[in-house]
Amino acid sequence: MIMDIKKEITLVLRDLLKEFTGESVKFLIEEPENESFGDYSSNIALVASKILKKNPFDLASELAEKLNSSLSKLPNIDRVEAVKPGFINFWTSKECLTAAITHIISASDKYGCSKSLEGKKIMVEFTDPNPFKEFHIGHLYSNTVGESVSRLLEAMGASLKRANYQGDVGMHVAKAIYGIFHLCHAEFISASQISGNKILKQVQDDKLNKRIKILGEAYSFGAKAYEDDSGAKREIEELNKKIYVKDPAIMGLYEKGRQWSLEYFENIYKRLGTKFDFYYFESEVGIDGLKLVKEYLKKGIFEESQNAVIFPGKKYGLHNRVFINSLGLPTYEAKELGLALRKYRDFKFDQSIVITGNEIIGYFKVLIVALGKINPSLAAKIKHLSHGMVRLPAGKMSSRTGSVVTGEWLLDETKKLLKSKYSEMPEEILEKVAVGAVKYALLKSSLGHDIEFNFEESISIQGDSGPYLQYVYARTQSVLNKCHPELVSGSPAVRQATLKSKEMLKQVQHDTITIEEMSLLRALNKFPEVVVQAAEKFAPNILCNYLFNLAQKFNLFYQKCKVIGSGNQEFRLALTAGVGQVIKNGLDLLGIAAPTKM
Repeated sequence: MIMDIKKEITLVLRDLLKEFTGESVKFLIEEPENESFGDYSSNIALVASKILKKNPFDLASELAEKLNSSLSKLPNIDRVEAVKPGFINFWTSKECLTAAITHIISASDKYGCSKSLEGKKIMVEFTDPNPFKEFHIGHLYSNTVGESVSRLLEAMGASLKRANYQGDVGMHVAKAIYGIFHLCHAEFISASQISGNKILKQVQDDKLNKRIKILGEAYSFGAKAYEDDSGAKREIEELNKKIYVKDPAIMGLYEKGRQWSLEYFENIYKRLGTKFDFYYFESEVGIDGLKLVKEYLKKGIFEESQNAVIFPGKKYGLHNRVFINSLGLPTYEAKELGLALRKYRDFKFDQSIVITGNEIIGYFKVLIVALGKINPSLAAKIKHLSHGMVRLPAGKMSSRTGSVVTGEWLLDETKKLLKSKYSEMPEEILEKVAVGAVKYALLKSSLGHDIEFNFEESISIQGDSGPYLQYVYARTQSVLNKCHPELVSGSPAVRQATLKSKEMLKQVQHDTITIEEMSLLRALNKFPEVVVQAAEKFAPNILCNYLFNLAQKFNLFYQKCKVIGSGNQEFRLALTAGVGQVIKNGLDLLGIAAPTKM
């Protein structure tokens, strides 16, 4: 509805501007942060005053008077006002605002959705953990951002596919396999004499979490050995080559470790509420990338340098990067080229969004330029969306052994803290609240900046947190359950029928609506536009900020306005239902569950 009103105002102002100036110029329709300035504000007078050589405020006053005298052209606007230095403010009518509650209840889970991107095919690649390594908090952050961005774009009507790209070959795998042999006390003579059977028997009966822990410790061991021991370094490099050529001597151990990792990752995705449509692996796309680089080496796009093949990024104001190393193996860069082509082959997207940490921004710039020399139209479809790092308090970091903080540990630690505060909370709800606490803490800040994760703030039910929003939602459902439980558990049709049968909106006298109720009504009407802004800017934090403000407005309303037993009981219950629906929808777009009880 809000988008229709903005369009309505735009059309009327456009006609009025032509009447005054005979010209068509660009002007803005914005939503003031301060509610005392109305629901919408335009700079049209400031723009037109330059053409007419008039004082901006005088022109704004003249235009506002003209608009107020013909409000029939703006049926959803109650009044128009000019303010210095030359803005025109618009107030939505109370009738329009209260009628919107019916639309919210009727649309139910679809309220906030639009068809802005209908017909557009978008692929979002995110999470991208590496088998044989732990699922760290960076992967958790990427998953949280990627899932929310995906849901926002789906709400806009896009045909969307989720993709996960995983590094199942490379030096990290060789380091992990090297470490496995040493940690499991297997005889290790040389890479040419390896047999993984003894090790498989040692760990295959252990629980998955223990196997994953062994893989993580093995990688740490191998990584350290690679740096400190020249003999180990040679062995690991030999292992790396054997993994690429699929040497039967080590493939049994390799395949089993890969299987454990992927199974473990799936458990985490299920916990986080993510289902991927496509899984890509470096072992597959690396072959494609290698062929591509060799082909375009002949065409002069790539160059040979010190027994390797590079892309001369310096020619384009960037930096040179190796695409085939001195061993003749494809690097991450070459694999990314193969990945881009493979993704487009599988899903002819209009846009491909790749979500990673900030640390590869420079790398990705080179990659896009290189791809642009090979396939310009495909390169133009790719957008890189990056995020910062997650930092934890030093005390929490020291409670872990090793230097890697896993995503699962962060979720479990948050859950433990919640349980210590709310011991009576059922396990199922505790899990939803813990996941919601972590996700919201990661999403409420704008992307690109590092995040200082604060455990106490993240689990608070009184501040800007996921549990706070979940608690407010549960409160709305508790209030409704006392009088109209069908507004909680009923279908959209049943809920709409309840509104009509109880005349929940008709009984209210518009001149009795309080400031707190008006504030809530205005906020509810703005939800669809907030979803659009968050989706277009790939910014879940915009939605987080909106939901927190809405929750605060509801709590203020709940403190100051008696609901059950008041003269406006039915209207206030309808308003409560609208708030609950919008918070639920907003949390869902963030990938956060909304339990009806806390």
